[in-house]
Amino acid sequence: MALEAVRGDKTIAEIAAHHEVHPNQVTAWKGQLLENAAAIFDGNPVAADSRERIRELHGKIGELTVERDILEGALGKFPGLSAKR
Repeated sequence: MALEAVRGDKTIAEIAAHHEVHPNQVTAWKGQLLENAAAIFDGNPVAADSRERIRELHGKIGELTVERDILEGALGKFPGLSAKR
């Protein structure tokens, strides 16, 4: 839809009606495309950086989950203490 809007063959209202979305959404998508189009085609795409960051964060989530489970198990060995709140 954003590409259709950039091409200009149809009005924003026509595109929105055809795809059953609000014209403001088509306008927002068009703006995002125009702002980010260069990053899609240059040699250093944002998506690759984002994927690496997501991998790092998933790794950190895994570490923290293991630490939490270990601490929860250790606290469960002491009467009256619990990791559950």
